[in-house]
Amino acid sequence: MLRNKFLYSICLFMIHLTCAQVENSARLQNVSMTIKKLLDGYDIRLRPSFGGDSLHVGMDIVIASFDSISEVNMDYTITLYLNQYWRDERLQFSNADEYMTLTGDFAEKIWVPDTFFANDKNSFLHEVTEKNKMVRLYGDGSIAYGMRFTTTLACMMDLHYYPLDEQNCTIEMESYGYAMQDVVMYWKAGKDSVKGVEHVELPQFSIVEYRTISTVQYLATGDYQRLSLSFLLQRNIGYFIFQTYLPSILIVMLSWVSFWINHEATSARVALGITTVLTMTTISTGVRSSLPRISYVKAIDIYLVMCFVFVFAALLEYAAVNYTYWGARAKKKAKKAKQEQELQQQKVNGFRTSADEDESIEMQDPRMSPILSLRNRQSCCYENEQTMSTAPVRMTTCLPRGSYGYQGRVQRQSSARRRTSSIRSSFKSGKRIVTGIREKAKTITKKVPTVKDVNNIDKYSRLVFPTLFLIFNVGYWCFYLLA
Repeated sequence: MLRNKFLYSICLFMIHLTCAQVENSARLQNVSMTIKKLLDGYDIRLRPSFGGDSLHVGMDIVIASFDSISEVNMDYTITLYLNQYWRDERLQFSNADEYMTLTGDFAEKIWVPDTFFANDKNSFLHEVTEKNKMVRLYGDGSIAYGMRFTTTLACMMDLHYYPLDEQNCTIEMESYGYAMQDVVMYWKAGKDSVKGVEHVELPQFSIVEYRTISTVQYLATGDYQRLSLSFLLQRNIGYFIFQTYLPSILIVMLSWVSFWINHEATSARVALGITTVLTMTTISTGVRSSLPRISYVKAIDIYLVMCFVFVFAALLEYAAVNYTYWGARAKKKAKKAKQEQELQQQKVNGFRTSADEDESIEMQDPRMSPILSLRNRQSCCYENEQTMSTAPVRMTTCLPRGSYGYQGRVQRQSSARRRTSSIRSSFKSGKRIVTGIREKAKTITKKVPTVKDVNNIDKYSRLVFPTLFLIFNVGYWCFYLLA
C-alpha cells in the first residue's frame, strides 16, 4: 500500500514538471512571437506619436564616480548611469504590470532619443563583459532605456581664487535633432532624479551642492530643451597647505636666519640668500606646471610672489649691510690718507717758507759785499736800456686798420665769437642742470640718516621682516577665506 502511494506521488510530480516545461516553452515561444509581431512593420525612423503631440522623455542619472578634474584642460571625467523613459504605443503587448527586460541590441531595432551631451569632449560606452545597455519594455508600451558610460565634460573654471576657489561644473543634455515641437525632455523626479552624489568622493574637491536645471536653447535650427545638472565643487586646501604654503613660509623664515649671522661672514650669508631665492623659484615653477597659461593673477601667485619678495629683500638687506660697512671703512681710509697728505704738504710748505725767509734776510743785510751790489746795479741798467731799445720796434710792427683784408678777418672773428658764445651758453645751461641735480641728490642724501653701526640694520630687520610677513598673512587669509 505504501509502495503504491509512493509511486503515485512520483508520477504526479513528473506530470507536473512536464506540464510546467511545456507551459514555459509555450510562453517563451509566445514572447518571441510577441516581440516579432511588435517589430513587424515597425519604422525605426519615425518617433512615437509622429505628427501628433510632442513626445515627453524623462531622465534620471546615477553618479558612479568622479574620476578626475583637470585645471590644465578645463574639464572633468565622470562615470554615470543614464536612464531614459518614454512611451511608444506601437510596442504595446499587454497591461502595464507585465514587462520584458531585453538586451541592449534591442535598442538598435526601435526608435530611441538622440540624446547628446552639449559639453562633451570624449565619451565611451563600457563593454565588459557585454555592452552596458539595457532595455525594459512594459506592456503598455512604456520603455526604460539605460546605459553606463564614462564621459569627459568641459568645465570652464574661474581660477582667480585658486586654490581657495569654488567651481561650478555641469552635465548638459539635450536632443540633437528633435526640437521642442517633437521631443520635450524633463527630469523624471526633479532633484531626486539624481542619485549617488552623497557617496562620491573626490581627492581635491568636496561637492557642496547640486541642482537640476531645465532651460530652452534658442538655435538657428529651432528651440531645444536642455537639461543641466550643476555641481558646486569646493577645493580642499589641505594638499596645498602641505605642498605649497607651508614650504614657502619655512623658506621665508629660513631667509631671516642671515640676520643673526655676522656681517663679515659673506660666503655664509650670500649662500643662504641665493639658496632661498632659488628654492622659491622652484616652488613657483612646480605650481605653474599644473595650471593653464592664463593671463590673470591667481591667489597662489600673489602668495608666492610676496614670499619671493621677502626672500629677495633679505638678500638685498645683506647687500645694504655689506655696502654700508665697507663703504664706511673706505671713507675712513680715504680721510686718513688725505689728512696724512695734508700734513706732508704743510711740512713741505713750511720748509720752503723758512728757506725763502733766510734768503731775504741775507739779501737785505747791510754788510753785503760791494761786488754783489755793483752787479745788481749793472743788471738793472742793462734791463732799462733793453726796454728802451725795443719800444719803437713794437710800434712799427703794428698794422694799420685800413690795410687789405682786415674787415673780412673781423667778420670771421665775430661769427666765430658768436658760435663759441652759443656753445658756451648751452654748455653753461647743461652744467647748471647737472649741478642742480647734484645739489638735490646731496640734499636727499643729507636727509637720509647715517648708520653708525651696521649691526643696527640687522637688529631692525629681525623685527621688521617678521612683522610685515605676519601682517601680509593675516590680510591674505582673511580676504580669501571670508570672500
